[in-house]
Amino acid sequence: LIAVKTSDKDSVSEAAEKDHDSPKEEPWETALKTTVVGMEAGEFQGHKVSVWDLLHSKYIPEENRKELLELYQAGELTLEQVKTVVSTIVTKAEAARAAQAADASSPRAEPVVTEAEQEERTWED
Repeated sequence: LIAVKTSDKDSVSEAAEKDHDSPKEEPWETALKTTVVGMEAGEFQGHKVSVWDLLHSKYIPEENRKELLELYQAGELTLEQVKTVVSTIVTKAEAARAAQAADASSPRAEPVVTEAEQEERTWED
């Protein structure tokens, strides 16, 4: 019978390698993921959403996201400033989208006269 001896060193280095492979989250990234904003616009309406999720939403173009992340990492923007900027962008983008949708669905012809307005006109004559 041959016993194979495994050294403790091997299992320790394997565990260390596993830890090394999984990237550690940067403190700035954790801050963005744990800071939430109460949103009242778009798909986030009525929800608390992390700044990280807002940054990576369809409302923030990739160039803007990269720029905001660079400025935040460099310390040129505070977490509060990033939070304000992304929530403002989402709110404005959703307002613009809603206005565009309203314009597209409204008829270009004469304004429609409601029944109440029609009755009013009848009484005035």
